[in-house]
Amino acid sequence: MQQAQVCIVGGGAVGLTLALGLAKKNISVIVIDSGCEPQPLADSFANRVSAISLASQTLFESLDVWQSISAMRAIPYTHMDVRDQDSFGKITFNSAELDLPELGHIIENDAIRFGLFVALQQQPSATLCFETRYQAIHQTDSDVLITLESGMPVMAKLLVAADGANSAIRTQFKMPLTFWDYDHNAIVATVKTQQPHNATARQIFLDTGPLAFLPLNDAHHHSIVWSTSPEEAKRLMALPATEFNKALNVAIDSQCGLCEVADDRAVFPLKMRYAQQWLSGKVVLMGDAAHTIHPLAGLGMNLGLKDAASLITCLTQDGEFASMRTLREYERSRKLDAQKHIAMMQGLKELFEGGHPVKKLLRGVGLSLVDNLGPIKTLFAKEAVGK
Repeated sequence: MQQAQVCIVGGGAVGLTLALGLAKKNISVIVIDSGCEPQPLADSFANRVSAISLASQTLFESLDVWQSISAMRAIPYTHMDVRDQDSFGKITFNSAELDLPELGHIIENDAIRFGLFVALQQQPSATLCFETRYQAIHQTDSDVLITLESGMPVMAKLLVAADGANSAIRTQFKMPLTFWDYDHNAIVATVKTQQPHNATARQIFLDTGPLAFLPLNDAHHHSIVWSTSPEEAKRLMALPATEFNKALNVAIDSQCGLCEVADDRAVFPLKMRYAQQWLSGKVVLMGDAAHTIHPLAGLGMNLGLKDAASLITCLTQDGEFASMRTLREYERSRKLDAQKHIAMMQGLKELFEGGHPVKKLLRGVGLSLVDNLGPIKTLFAKEAVGK
C-alpha cells in the first residue's frame, strides 16, 4: 500500500502546480495520470498555449519553477490590441502605461507541464505515477482509498480531482454540474506571419466570434485561437491551407501581413461548465473539473492556477490537516471567483457576437470610451493582466 496526505488525479499543469506547492511544504503527495509523462518541447511550436498572467507568474516564482518554465520558448508580451471588426471601436494598452515590464507571457502548455514535472522529480515528498489508471475510489470520514488497476491500494487524507472537463471523479461522486454550449468551436493553429508581432497580443471580434493572435517566441510566429460557429469551423477546417490563409488574413484585416498556417490545425467544441458542488467528503474539485469558460480572454489556465494557489494556502495552514472548515473555505472563495469570470465571459460573448447595427454601435462607443478614459482603461488593463 502507498500512503500520502494528498492524492491528485490528473497530471496537467494545474494538478502538477498543486503537487509542487504541497511537496515544497513537506506534505506528501501522489499524482496519478493515465497519460504519458511530460516530455521536452518538440522543435515546432505546439498548438495549445496559454497567456500566463502576472499573478500566475508570481505563483510559479514562489515555487522556484518560473525560471525553468520561462526559459522554454516563453515570450513576454508588452502590448494588447482589442478591436471590433467593421467598427470604429478598439482599445489598446501597453505595459509602460501600467508601469510594468510586461503584461504577461505566452507559453506553450507543454512547457509548463514539463517544467513542473522536472521540479517535482526533485521533491522527496512527491510520487508521480504516469501511465497509471485507477479502478475504484472509496472514502471514509477521514480517508480516501484509491485502488489502482494494478491492484495497488493508495490511501490519502484528501483526493483532489484535477482530471479535466469531463471529470470521472466529479461524475462518480454525483457533484451536480451547470453547463451550456457556447455554440462555438475553437480552431487552434500556429501561423507564420509576414509582419513581426512586436510582442503584441491581438484580438478581433468578428460577427461569428473572436479571433486571437498570440505572439510566440519567434518574431514572425503567432498562435491563433479562432472561435466561431460549428458550421463555420467545419468549413474553415475543410479549406486547403492556401484558402484558410486567405480567410485568416481577411479576418485579421491584414494587421500582420500575409499569413501561412501550419498543417496541424485542430478544432474543439467550447462549453461552459460549472460544478455547483466542489466538495464531497474528502474529495475536492479543481481546475477544469470544477469550471471551464470561453477562451476569448485567455483566462482558463490562470483560473485553474488560482484554484491551485488557494488550495496550497488552505492546506498549509496551522491546525487540523484538510479539515472541513479549511476545505469549505477553499470551495467558497474559488466558487465565487469562478462565478464572476463565467458571468463576465458570457456578457462579453453576447455583447460582441452578431452584426446587429445597434450592437456594433454600442461596442464601438464602449471600446472607444474605455480607450480614452484613463482610470477606466487602467482598471480594464489590470483585470486583463491579473493585477
